Amino acid sequence: MGRVEIRIAGFGGQGIVLSGQIIGQAASIYDNRFATFTQSYGPESRGGSCTAEVVTSDEPISYPYVLSPQVLIIMSQEAYAKYGRNHAPGTLVIIDSDLVKPASYHNPALLSIPATHMAREMGRAVVANIIMLGLLAAVSDAVSTEALRKSILASVPEGTAEFNIKAFELGYKYGLEHKNRS
Repeated sequence: MGRVEIRIAGFGGQGIVLSGQIIGQAASIYDNRFATFTQSYGPESRGGSCTAEVVTSDEPISYPYVLSPQVLIIMSQEAYAKYGRNHAPGTLVIIDSDLVKPASYHNPALLSIPATHMAREMGRAVVANIIMLGLLAAVSDAVSTEALRKSILASVPEGTAEFNIKAFELGYKYGLEHKNRS
């Protein structure tokens, strides 16, 4: 698989950092790969810009920062303006269609999912990030599906595991149904 770079971007309060931690843990602990995780967020605890970056590799990682992500998960319009337009051809771009309106040009590698709407229908908007991880598992081999499930179970608050796995499975199913559409 080699080196895989993943950037998750949105705003504080969406679980961006948690998503990065879950992916990094899934890769390193459950897929037995090497992984680095970095995060960046504004001084605001909620509402400010936020990114999480994960690098995974089959070999030790000599440079831990994302240079040219193969996967972009974007959960806010501001993040899309910053990261969604200038990426390498072939980059898988996943957006939350409830919060991100892409530029008018056609990008065949762009996948959208109404994650926030789906999470609200479940009764808790805070699981939109977990729905996004389910979609990621369905459309990419960056991290194995089973490793992501295990990492979610190890990372979410006690008493919420079943609900979070239900959110993950919802995103996974959506991804399987929509991954070949452009």
